[in-house]
Amino acid sequence: MEIDSALRKLKEYAGENEFKGWREEIDFFKTTKPKFVSLYIYYSKILAIESGRPYADPEILRSYYEKERSNLIYFYQENRDFISYYRRQAMYLDKKYFVRRNFDFKLKLSPEFYSYDQDFSTSHDHTVSQILANDLLESYLAEKISSENILERMVFQSSQLEWTAPKVAMTELLYALYLTKCFNGGQCDAIDVFRWAETALNINLGNYHKTLSEIRQRKTDQTRFLKLIQQNMQSYLENSDQ
Repeated sequence: MEIDSALRKLKEYAGENEFKGWREEIDFFKTTKPKFVSLYIYYSKILAIESGRPYADPEILRSYYEKERSNLIYFYQENRDFISYYRRQAMYLDKKYFVRRNFDFKLKLSPEFYSYDQDFSTSHDHTVSQILANDLLESYLAEKISSENILERMVFQSSQLEWTAPKVAMTELLYALYLTKCFNGGQCDAIDVFRWAETALNINLGNYHKTLSEIRQRKTDQTRFLKLIQQNMQSYLENSDQ
């Protein structure tokens, strides 16, 4: 209810104030509005998931949350091109994506687009909101699955091995392995790799999309953990030859 009230105020403000140019309009629909709408979508989905949760044993609950998590994969697959554009912080199509009444039929549009308020919507600002909401939802479901994943946890608790490096290092390593097609011959999604690692190591990696974005924004040594691994291995091989 608070988010809905804030969105109404935002819409009223946008209606009363003209954008100074297309750059300001793009920033509003690409960055500002999705921050509000994504939270509305996220909490609406949480409400739907938890109100429909069965009263059952942990194994059934785990399967329930796993199914909800797998639904996110369909969205990622259906919007693969735009998600790549958005996550790379590209800008060359922003005028088509984030300026009102300037959509291109050659681009993939959301099926709900024609029910949007065209004074307060562009062709893809809602898709950005869905991306942000699903990132939050993925983290939420990962935590739920981890808490309900009793059988797997019992197996791994017998091991004394524990990941003690920063979680960002694990994210860097896992995504590099995923890009190198090290799992299932490349026939899997990144979310499957991270889910496997969380179960195997009994850790919660959180929102790995956000972590990858932080890695991408490093000004120097973007792949510092991978470089450290390479240096240590090279040093070992050189010293073992002596």
